[in-house]
Amino acid sequence: MLNVPSQSFPAPRSQQRVASGGRSKVPLKQGRSLMDWIRLTKSGKDLTGLKGRLIEVTEEELKKHNKKDDCWICIRGFVYNVSPYMEYHPGGEDELMRAAGSDGTELFDQVHRWVNYESMLKECLVGRMAIKPAVLKDYREEEKKVLNGMLPKSQVTDTLAKEGPSYPSYDWFQTDSLVTIAIYTKQKDINLDSIIVDHQNDSFRAETIIKDCLYLIHIGLSHEVQEDFSVRVVESVGKIEIVLQKKENTSWDFLGHPLKNHNSLIPRKDTGLYYRKCQLISKEDVTHDTRLFCLMLPPSTHLQVPIGQHVYLKLPITGDFVSVSSPEGNFKISKFQELEDLFLLAAGTGFTPMVKILNYALTDIPSLRKVKLMFFNKTEDDIIWRSQLEKLAFKDKRLDVEFVLSAPISEWNGKQGHISPALLSEFLKRNLDKSKVLVCICGPVPFTEQGVRLLHDLNFSKNEIHSFTA
Repeated sequence: MLNVPSQSFPAPRSQQRVASGGRSKVPLKQGRSLMDWIRLTKSGKDLTGLKGRLIEVTEEELKKHNKKDDCWICIRGFVYNVSPYMEYHPGGEDELMRAAGSDGTELFDQVHRWVNYESMLKECLVGRMAIKPAVLKDYREEEKKVLNGMLPKSQVTDTLAKEGPSYPSYDWFQTDSLVTIAIYTKQKDINLDSIIVDHQNDSFRAETIIKDCLYLIHIGLSHEVQEDFSVRVVESVGKIEIVLQKKENTSWDFLGHPLKNHNSLIPRKDTGLYYRKCQLISKEDVTHDTRLFCLMLPPSTHLQVPIGQHVYLKLPITGDFVSVSSPEGNFKISKFQELEDLFLLAAGTGFTPMVKILNYALTDIPSLRKVKLMFFNKTEDDIIWRSQLEKLAFKDKRLDVEFVLSAPISEWNGKQGHISPALLSEFLKRNLDKSKVLVCICGPVPFTEQGVRLLHDLNFSKNEIHSFTA
């Protein structure tokens, strides 16, 4: 098989994608490059206009700063004065002005969620958004909810609420040396990919993916635990058990105190990305412009990237650590049920999600008859893992691989050109007339958008197409 971790690739919509999300770059003035911006931020110049003070910003105050020479933008609760950054922004001033004087979090996530804005705009930080006064709650009542682990129905999203009493809950129990946190998802399609656990010092965080939502357990533990822990899933009943090891064999009176968004069920589209710091173990060249990075998760983290999903990376300028986000993506493994024909269309590093899909398809889909990969690149030197793919196709006769080059040398004997009706109509032939089929496509946005249009023209239905950049 392709013995390569798919999460080491750049993800769909990552910084290596050209014109991600349809956004195009604009020409910058001389002296307005990224390095020029970094030099400016290190010059000691006051970029906020507040002489180093951090303030609390109300919605009313934020709305006042909506001009190019006085532009404040809120991202995830923090307010930045982006006026000095206007001329350095690769997407142009107009793109920034779309969020002037308002909360730009949603727009930011749509266009370039991967960008490490905290570092980029650190010297432009004005302060935090002011928190609106809230009605005080009876803490004793809140503590009761925390201890029995039940999620109030009022916190359940409409999507799950309509399906009846299937809302998640949690509980905990202990022995002399162990603490077990049990999460009851009430879902049958839960596996180890569905749960992400991070704990640092006394902070414990468990994210459970339930349909299109995230159920979050976020607790400040009452006692210290060891770094190592175990996770077990009982798929038949949708139960998850997280077993922590106590540092001291003492009895706990309570599990801990609730932290931000504890015991809540949130649509995944509304959750911010959570990062954990991973150690960079090795890096090696795959092609002349592609590298393979091997990262090691901290022992206090359980994370598996589900098939067809991706992570974002934050790369420091120096150092041996990389921050890795929780997985994202809307691919459902249920698409593989009773699948007979699988077609993969990839361009460049759009091959990323295809690695794990290929491995799974050839080993875990008993109904599969044929897998065909059409891999688009500029030159032969750009083809990622060409020899491994050819060996795999030779070994497993269900797999066909075709390479298409847009700028080949004269000696190239394979297919040439860009994605087109002629190439696809010949390639996308079902094994049987009524066989169940799935077409997966990934690459730069223009490639993917054109490919999806062509697939519709060839009478493939919406349910038979999955786009990784849509």
